Amino acid sequence: MNIQALDIKVGDCIIAYCKQKMQPCTVQRLLSSTQNNITLRVSTSAIYRESASFVVQFHREALIEMAGLTRTKSISPR
Repeated sequence: MNIQALDIKVGDCIIAYCKQKMQPCTVQRLLSSTQNNITLRVSTSAIYRESASFVVQFHREALIEMAGLTRTKSISPR
C-alpha cells in the first residue's frame, strides 16, 4: 500500500533508504514540514533508541510504500 508523504503519521512503518539500503522503518517523529519537503526521524529497530535513529526526507507529493499496516481504523457498530 502506498500513501502520500504528507499523510505519514508517527508510528507508521514505511519503506525508506536507511543504512545504505531500502528497509522497513518506523516513524518516530515529524521533524519539519515545509512547502516542499517532509523530514522524519525513523528507527529501523523495533525498540526505539535515539542513537539508532535516522533522518529521512521526502517531497510532500511523493508516494511512500507502507511496510505494514500499523494504523487502526475504528469500526462503529450500526
